[in-house]
Amino acid sequence: EEEEEEEEEEEDGDSDSALDSASPCPSSPLQNQLEETENGSDQDSTGNPLGEAEDGMRERRDSGVGASLTRTSRPQKLRWPSFQNSHRPSLASAQLQISCQSLLQMNLLQKLSLLQLTALLEKHTPTNKHGFSWAVPKFMKRIKVRDYKDRNVFGVPLQVIVQRTGQPLPQGIQQAMRYLRNHCLDQVGLFRKSGVKSRIQALRQMNEASGAEGGGVNYEGQSAYDVADMLKQYFRDLPEPLLTSKLSETFLQIYQYMPKELRLQAARAAVLLLPDENREALRTLLCLLSDVTASVAENQMTPTNLAVCLAPSLFHLNTLRRKESSSPRVMTRKQTLGKPDQRDLNENLAATHGLTHMIQECRKLFRIPEEMSRCRNSYVEQALLPQRLEELAGEEAERGGYRAYLQDSLDTLLKEAKDKFKGYDSCSTPEHAELSYRKVQDGFPLRLWKVTVEIPASPEEVLTRVLREQGQWDEDLLESRVVETLEERTEIYHYVRNTMAPHPTREHLVLRTWLTDLPKGACALVCTSVEHDGVPVVGVRANVLTSRYFVEPCGANKSRLTHISRIDLRGRFPEWYNKLYGHMCAAEVARIRDSFSVPVDK
Repeated sequence: EEEEEEEEEEEDGDSDSALDSASPCPSSPLQNQLEETENGSDQDSTGNPLGEAEDGMRERRDSGVGASLTRTSRPQKLRWPSFQNSHRPSLASAQLQISCQSLLQMNLLQKLSLLQLTALLEKHTPTNKHGFSWAVPKFMKRIKVRDYKDRNVFGVPLQVIVQRTGQPLPQGIQQAMRYLRNHCLDQVGLFRKSGVKSRIQALRQMNEASGAEGGGVNYEGQSAYDVADMLKQYFRDLPEPLLTSKLSETFLQIYQYMPKELRLQAARAAVLLLPDENREALRTLLCLLSDVTASVAENQMTPTNLAVCLAPSLFHLNTLRRKESSSPRVMTRKQTLGKPDQRDLNENLAATHGLTHMIQECRKLFRIPEEMSRCRNSYVEQALLPQRLEELAGEEAERGGYRAYLQDSLDTLLKEAKDKFKGYDSCSTPEHAELSYRKVQDGFPLRLWKVTVEIPASPEEVLTRVLREQGQWDEDLLESRVVETLEERTEIYHYVRNTMAPHPTREHLVLRTWLTDLPKGACALVCTSVEHDGVPVVGVRANVLTSRYFVEPCGANKSRLTHISRIDLRGRFPEWYNKLYGHMCAAEVARIRDSFSVPVDK
């Protein structure tokens, strides 16, 4: 029939003939074979997907106070608790996860990883192979930086996606992963059997049209093989490999030359040298592939079978070789004659072995070495945990305890506001906001970021929105509560924010105070992290070093909001904060502004 003829059409570049099977590709996948626990379900009590339920909840969270009855117009981010729960680390290993380490600890880990990996490669690789050409800065030349305004999903760097959405993978790609995990794990040859080229192209166009935020993406009724092939194409079309151009060859050397008993140690070290966004995307993909192999009895996809199918897309093996070849004529001649290059064969085999190993060890790959947790002086003390309430004022405890600390923070904010927030260097941002930063000379390598926007509301309305209506503008908010009210305008506040699954949620526990009786009707709010016996640490707790809001009137029912932020979110390097955190701050403040601009549908 016509449908059967269409099924035979193979997608260009993703044929995996070595593992072909005669199993037919259905036009729609079977229902979920993976059992979801009650706590880990991706549906609400009515059976609706969480993303849809949250859209309704977002409208119900409105305060109902006049002009503040509003909601955000942005698409709801994917929430995938079952994936997070199934890959949640054990209590014994939780604090060994990369995602729990402080900024200073991440710096130490990076240096240690470079030393370890260099030593291992020098010992086990041929003389002409070892050494890190990427570790030594080359002659600097001006590089044109693309803005990728003409693309939304495919071919867009992970770093740009983080700037746009706050997460490394586009929402539509994450939804494709969830669709495969929830509904397609029983499909024979998943990721091996080719999909239909025309339908894959339609899926690509759907994602591009929906943008990185994924509004309008729907995979219901789609063929498992079409969605899986689209996912392979996404990683193949990245401007550089998921393991990066600099480190891909290092990973290949690990699996070509390293003894098997040392490969996990070496791979862990290499993973810690990846940019944060690449490492986080890699973990999400490996956990998905691990879940695919857990259903091997139904889908016949072992870790090795998956690695054969996905390694070319993740390592960009063929494209890398063409780019690096110093003799295009020789390469062209070999390709014309059909003669396989031995180096290519060796690297393809190493890539397959490497991806197989990483799928099998995905739970161990993103942990720090256990010996680091025993280095009390040099490592553990760099965790920089927030102080308890009674410790917060330090030597100033005699003159007011935490009140003195908060008053100093307020005084600093008001002085900056009086001086028009001078001394910051401006940056560009797509959020129609003023973004700038300045360096702080306190030995902690985090910049102080400042974002300013104008909002069509009074200062008190804006302050109320920030204080009491976080659910209306924070698209990642999962839960929030006031833990303890210390004074009329001082409290301890706890909130939990979602992250890209299966990464753990990130919680914040802050001491905050605010003023509403400032000259000219201005308002101020200051926050800092604190420890509290009533809120034990579960998962990853961010360290809020500085979070301040200043709202001043700038016209009839109009305010100027300035937000200053310096937060250690854990599990990330200074480079991530320098390149990406400011954009996330700008997006957050823009959402506060937009929450006043979009009326609720009544």
